[in-house]
Amino acid sequence: MNFKLQPIVMTVTAPPADPLRPLIRRLTGDEKHDASSHSTLDVLWVLYDRVLRITPETADAPDRDRFLLSKGHGPAAYYAVLAAKGFFPAEWLDDLGGWDSPLGHHPDRVRIPGVEVGTGSLGHGLGLAVGVALGLRAQGEQARTFVLVGDAELDEGSNHEAIAYAAAIRLPLTAIVIDNQSATHGWPGGIAARFPGWDAALVDGRDREQIEYALVKPHHDRPNLVLAAVEPKWSNR
Repeated sequence: MNFKLQPIVMTVTAPPADPLRPLIRRLTGDEKHDASSHSTLDVLWVLYDRVLRITPETADAPDRDRFLLSKGHGPAAYYAVLAAKGFFPAEWLDDLGGWDSPLGHHPDRVRIPGVEVGTGSLGHGLGLAVGVALGLRAQGEQARTFVLVGDAELDEGSNHEAIAYAAAIRLPLTAIVIDNQSATHGWPGGIAARFPGWDAALVDGRDREQIEYALVKPHHDRPNLVLAAVEPKWSNR
């Protein structure tokens, strides 16, 4: 018997390129905050790519989800994500901190589409987010509120008032804390122990599947803490 072997054709599909890396490389002039900025990159991408109900077209809609970047130092990752999602032209990234550039070293809600609040003075974002979530609940809106906080910000006393109040009134709020071991004082029992009365989840801050699950999973009628651990801030120094 004669057999005629047919060649097997295999199609190899390359994984999709990460759109953020070339964009964030365009941002120069704030290298001293690289560690702070890059620590937020994966959380920010998951938020805008998979979780937040907001687009450039709905950036001012009353029912949009609200996201506040309390960790306003080194916003390069935030800018890269907003550009990737079309909130402003990618060409803006080439002029970080220029005298007439809308992209400053702290995000400016007046000049940058999609930015909810101007930040940079650390320790204020969580309290602002509590106010936003409280206002939305009073108005009967179903929009969700998310705030991204750095671990060192928790050394500011105003955060403890916001944490306690959100738990006491069971506020529908999600706080994401980036833990890159940059806090000065620390806390007995770790960061999660600072959030009594909150649901809490610990995730790998570089694992986008873990991050997404922690942000969208059903949780009890109380505020939600997602603690995202990344490499230590000073690990490469």
